[in-house]
Amino acid sequence: MKRTFVIFTLLLSVTILRSQNSDNTRLPIIGEKAPSFTVESTNGKITFPSDFGRSWKILFSHPQDFTPVCSSEILELAYMQDEFDKLNTKILVLSVDSLQKHKDWVKAMEEINYKDKGLAKITFPLAVDRHYRVSRSYGMIHNASSSQKTVRAVFIIDPENVVQTILYYPMNVGRNIDEIKRTLTALQTVAKNNISTPANWEQGNDVFLHAKPSAAELSKPDNGIYELAWFMILKKL
Repeated sequence: MKRTFVIFTLLLSVTILRSQNSDNTRLPIIGEKAPSFTVESTNGKITFPSDFGRSWKILFSHPQDFTPVCSSEILELAYMQDEFDKLNTKILVLSVDSLQKHKDWVKAMEEINYKDKGLAKITFPLAVDRHYRVSRSYGMIHNASSSQKTVRAVFIIDPENVVQTILYYPMNVGRNIDEIKRTLTALQTVAKNNISTPANWEQGNDVFLHAKPSAAELSKPDNGIYELAWFMILKKL
């Protein structure tokens, strides 16, 4: 009887461990603090997000180095580095590949003239997550897709290190970097002005107010406020 109990206990422990190993991928939710981690990268050791200070941050995971879709995404990010810098935003790219492979890949990509845009210098860091610690803490391992590669995840994190946007893409669909920038711009506009942005909003477009303004505010000349319906009140910024 005792032997049977011991065997049952061991089997139960193995089952629990397997369950934890397969499902240990908790997704940080919007509004939570971004999980902190320290990794090696092509720019040296980085503790994220604290090393990026009061900047906005983009954590950008990809499945594998030296693959066509991932390469196109990193090159598009590189072409837009200056635009993200102007938005006070730092980028950290991450996968489970080795540091040397990251370095070799960066060197190879910097020799590619993608879409006739010229050669790009990749200055943002590519981080190493060989033991899947970061990937699991950010829910980047989707076992139904792959247990050994990260999906295409994007986390936009504000200066207070709070997660503001989460995007996931399958491994065979490249991300739209312009859309990531548009989302970032919308988040910054919302944070600054306490408003909401409509569908397909672009920088410079009108925005929604959260509540109908007072009569005094409406009476001000050139207030830029107009009403489509009682539940859709817009303002020109």
